[in-house]
Amino acid sequence: MHILVVDDERIIRVTTADDLRDAGHQVQEFSSAGAALQYMNDHKGEVDIVLTDLKMPEMDGLTLTRNIMKTAPGVYVLLMTAYATIDTAVEAMKLGAYDYISKPFNSEELLLTIRRIGAFKKVREENRELRKHIERRYGMASFVGTSEETSEIFELVKLVAEKSTTVLIFGETGTGKELLTNIIHHNSKRSKEALVRVSCAILSREILESELFGHVKGAFTGAESAKSGRFERAHQGTLYLDDIDDIPYDLQVKLLRVLEEGEIERVGGTETIKVDVRVIASTKKDLRKMVEEGKFREDLFYRLNIFPIRIPPLRERPNDIELLARHFTDEFSDGQAIELTDEVLKILKQYPFPGNVRELKNLMERLVIMSRDGKIMKEMLPMEVRFPDNPHTCYYFGERPLADILREVEENAIREALVRAGGNKAKAAKMLSLPPSTLKTRIEKLQLKI
Repeated sequence: MHILVVDDERIIRVTTADDLRDAGHQVQEFSSAGAALQYMNDHKGEVDIVLTDLKMPEMDGLTLTRNIMKTAPGVYVLLMTAYATIDTAVEAMKLGAYDYISKPFNSEELLLTIRRIGAFKKVREENRELRKHIERRYGMASFVGTSEETSEIFELVKLVAEKSTTVLIFGETGTGKELLTNIIHHNSKRSKEALVRVSCAILSREILESELFGHVKGAFTGAESAKSGRFERAHQGTLYLDDIDDIPYDLQVKLLRVLEEGEIERVGGTETIKVDVRVIASTKKDLRKMVEEGKFREDLFYRLNIFPIRIPPLRERPNDIELLARHFTDEFSDGQAIELTDEVLKILKQYPFPGNVRELKNLMERLVIMSRDGKIMKEMLPMEVRFPDNPHTCYYFGERPLADILREVEENAIREALVRAGGNKAKAAKMLSLPPSTLKTRIEKLQLKI
């Protein structure tokens, strides 16, 4: 790290600087705080740590700390003092100093503190990068599209994100319901708390009840200890209920109580537990029709439907296809320039994309891999994309080895099954008449990114 050593006592300054250089750090020495500040102004963003004496003429270590915190708050200040008192340490820490070290100190003690600062600095930088990554992935602009339909969704999200209002998202499989949930949560006042997900479609009634509300010890066979539910884990955060249409009818009453009163009871328990949770639910079915058919409670529907957002399928917003295709091409190209020909874009815009954005994303990943010369040509597109209205049982593969052709057919079959199954591998295996274990083995052998 880049360290400045500031001390008016030459022997201490030189000895300390030499110890730090021997440990592999880049070190500059200064006999006055003013000279150190000038160096920092001339080398903005380059200094990691300032190791300064507390008692110096003209400007002392505490004053130097104040100046550093104003002009370079990312720099770590470590104070050296022969006059260490609790009051001095407290004042230094209040100003923003990382720590202090009492004179006389040995080099190992100093280096240990420097290593601790280095580890803390690394964690802070990783957190900063993580926040940037989250912003890129879940910022308002991460829902890609310029169509009128997408703009309307964008405006609705901006309106509701900072509220705690319950949101119900309608959309076909693959339209981006979970992405929209992430965007709403990460742009809300609850973003520092947990976003907890529950898929209502893949859990049995008994397991789902326990997952949502928790259970007490002995509530059922196998309940050897108490367990908190997803509502408790999402306290002060957000709970995402995917496929809300699949929640059993009798559990809908308990869910309604949470939404109305903010209270739960664990399975087998009698204690009322208060929870503060923002609920976002999603469905690919017509809940109004389910209410009419007696399959979904009317009171729960109206409680969930406070702020509905419908994500149109990709076929209803063809103007977004080119932008999404280029977005996914950039995502999978690792910085390499990939050209999408006009013919390819025209074909993509005419294809209905039954698997919606997820299908387009998977297709672009495959095409990027195939674009060896940096260009995606129409010949690379699957026949069902090129000719969506024509049933076909064979493909044109050009002059390639049979092994490559068979691999491509198998990859396409697995990807299509996964898209139609909404990513559920067990369902995809059933579609392909395969045991789930065999499908898993094939995915691993083909090194498919699912």
